[in-house]
Amino acid sequence: MENAVGVVGEFNPFHRGHREHFEKCRALLGADAPIVCVMSGDFVQRGEPACLGKHARAEMAALCGADLVLELPLPWCMASAERFARGAVALLDSLGTVTHLAFGSESGDLDGVRALARAAADPGNMERIKKAMAGGVPFAAAREAVLRQTLGDWADLLRDPNDILAVEYCKALAAIGSAMEPVATVRAASRHDALRPDGPPSALALRSRLAAGEDVSSALPEKAAAVLAREVGAGRGPVTAAGLDQAVMARLRALAPEDFSALPDATEGLGNRLARAVRDGGCVDDVLAAVKTKRYPLSRLRRMVFAGALGLRANRDGGAPPYARVLASTERGRALLRTMGESARVPVITRPAAAKKLDGRAREIFDLTAAARDFYVLGYPAPGERAGGSDWRTGPVTLPRPAQGV
Repeated sequence: MENAVGVVGEFNPFHRGHREHFEKCRALLGADAPIVCVMSGDFVQRGEPACLGKHARAEMAALCGADLVLELPLPWCMASAERFARGAVALLDSLGTVTHLAFGSESGDLDGVRALARAAADPGNMERIKKAMAGGVPFAAAREAVLRQTLGDWADLLRDPNDILAVEYCKALAAIGSAMEPVATVRAASRHDALRPDGPPSALALRSRLAAGEDVSSALPEKAAAVLAREVGAGRGPVTAAGLDQAVMARLRALAPEDFSALPDATEGLGNRLARAVRDGGCVDDVLAAVKTKRYPLSRLRRMVFAGALGLRANRDGGAPPYARVLASTERGRALLRTMGESARVPVITRPAAAKKLDGRAREIFDLTAAARDFYVLGYPAPGERAGGSDWRTGPVTLPRPAQGV
């Protein structure tokens, strides 16, 4: 089988660092190696809406080097790093055509990442981490301390965000028995100032500047910047958590107390605390401030808040995503799709109407993801762009040939 490279991302927004990652992948695995991306949809792992809709971000990626962009369904987008990685890796593996999984890493130390992945999955270490957490130590600190006892300085890798995700990707590869080969490309840590020409962009800083109405085009590849300008000009972005605040609170206030205990990660009475905070708070920030403690990272609480608003409940992210929905493709990507017609172990959705043939769990998750889209568009600045049902009407972005000159 010829090389085909899997990449997991949010592209929130797609910036120069993402394009450089694609270029490094092809430098390592071949100039003609197709790049298959699994991308978060309209909501992302931090527990907030993406700054632009999923089709626009997928188009950015396809214009800048990706050949096929698939959507990671909602339950895995809005999950812990471990479950996010497990879902994305399982989806790539289920296609039957992806030979390598490529990810950015601050260290580039694949041996260290794989050693940490094995140690983190060891049942004995998992028990020691849980014991430390029972004493009030946050998960990240407990994991680093436990793994440092057996792996020494390699535990330092657990302090950098891309290395942390790299560990989760390698854990996922081992857990599902995937034959995909991991590939680490060196990705420098982002600077706070996203627009400095001598360093990689910071997606967080880019989103903050976008929300403030600032021009961030210099941090994006030219073709991605053109998509951003089009979407903002049409009133379809940027979408922010603040812009959805009242809609989120309205949904949460409509929940019954027992619904909060059914949310993902609502353990140790956290669901009850969230229910009280929703009753007493006037906005999402009030709710988060009332529930936050040193034990629970803010991203976990944000995910719970948006899960409540989106109708997402615990245990929906078990196993592999039951379908693969195409958001964007190039000519090379469509050739790969024809191969997937024989190799894929899940339905590959290239037209929204085909989703109506899904049944059981697959249809439930597609419906949930489509409903999240209807909620997401309420955050568009232009009221005329907020019509519902768009997930059932919008097909993939198709480009005529592999993108060049990006």
